[in-house]
Amino acid sequence: MSTRGHAEPIRAAVYLRISLDRAGDHLAVDRQREDCLRIIAERGWTLAEEYVDNSVSASDRTKDRPGYNRMVDDFHAGRFEALVCYDLDRLTRQPRQLEDWVDAAEERGLKLVTANGEADLATDAGRLFARIKAAVARAEVERKSARQARAARQRSEKGRPPLGVRLTGYTTAGDIVPDEADVVRLIFDRFTRGDSLHGIVGALEDKGIATRSGRPWNPSSVRTILTNPRYAGLAVYQGKPTGQRGDWPALVSEDVWSMIQSRLADPRRKTAKTGTERRHLGSGLFLCGQCGHPVTAWTGDRYRCRPCRLSRTQAHVDPYVLAFVRERLADPRLAAQMIQGDAAEVDELARRADDLRARLATIEADYDAGLIDGRRYAAATERAAEELRQVGAERSRHVGNSAIAGTLLAPDPVASFDAESLMVRRAVVDALVSVRLLRGQRGSRAFDPESVIVEPKGV
Repeated sequence: MSTRGHAEPIRAAVYLRISLDRAGDHLAVDRQREDCLRIIAERGWTLAEEYVDNSVSASDRTKDRPGYNRMVDDFHAGRFEALVCYDLDRLTRQPRQLEDWVDAAEERGLKLVTANGEADLATDAGRLFARIKAAVARAEVERKSARQARAARQRSEKGRPPLGVRLTGYTTAGDIVPDEADVVRLIFDRFTRGDSLHGIVGALEDKGIATRSGRPWNPSSVRTILTNPRYAGLAVYQGKPTGQRGDWPALVSEDVWSMIQSRLADPRRKTAKTGTERRHLGSGLFLCGQCGHPVTAWTGDRYRCRPCRLSRTQAHVDPYVLAFVRERLADPRLAAQMIQGDAAEVDELARRADDLRARLATIEADYDAGLIDGRRYAAATERAAEELRQVGAERSRHVGNSAIAGTLLAPDPVASFDAESLMVRRAVVDALVSVRLLRGQRGSRAFDPESVIVEPKGV
């Protein structure tokens, strides 16, 4: 801190903060400012700087407080010798942070006072009071956090929507917001049919659909919607499904939601350096006819198998494969051929899921009645919830191929297929045919259909 002459007035900083400014009018901060400036005037100090954090909490030590951080830096730079705030809990609710200011008062002579007159770190009594008040404030924060956590858990146990920020597609009470719900269903439908996160973002932008905040869509915001259990009507606690059903209408089925989680958890999505978006119809999809490995796209719009040194022109292969797929889609018998899963087995899995949900409800009732203690409640709940998750994963395997179903159910399946994005068309191709590429005839520029083996799937 810089050395100052005795005749110069003490430079005082003012720190103003309110945790939540619902109206956004800064009136609470303005009231704090008036009282703090009065203290400065009464003591003959001069205002050096004002630091404001409006609608920023001090309870969470990880919360960024720009005004507070700038004030700390300015103090260490010697820009003020006194600090005035309305109350200590406006300055901090963290005992560790308070001790930093106590050290500054004891070691560097900082004069820290509150406008309400309850604390003055220039005295030992003031420092004792400050420490006690900070400890009490921290304890109240922890009690409040525990109460909120228990209330959130009770809401999830009763299947009620969690409090807090409204979920897109629903009101805070859990009622559907039609326009937003349509957007959510569109996101789930496109991903289920094989579109990528980037592809969905593009589709939303093409339709002129904005986020609720007005900011552009991005793959992260789309993924956040796809992974939210509440859209499948599942109650959540701390962001994870509890196994209980929510008392709000689902926008997608639980089976579809489970299937999507399996796709998103695919390690190939996490390790792919460029994501899962593809730019070529057969890259990673068509197979080398010699070794069986998937071919990749290569320079000059070609497919190649590097180990076998096989190379084929996409302009010859893709139209041939697409013509085969369109012919299959035009066949009215295709829908019956693509039905998957044993109906009796699917019904049995659904019954097991209902039984497990009933077991969870019984465990909850036994705990409320005092028949089991907390340890047994936690263990029994975890076992039933885990079994329910396994049943959900098993059920997802019996869901029909949604990529092909969306196209087959269209009035004109061929036109629907042609209008889809590349990622969706790849999914349909993968569902309907397997493709193996053989070497073309050396020295011939003509396309040989026998060098592309296309075999139907699902028959």
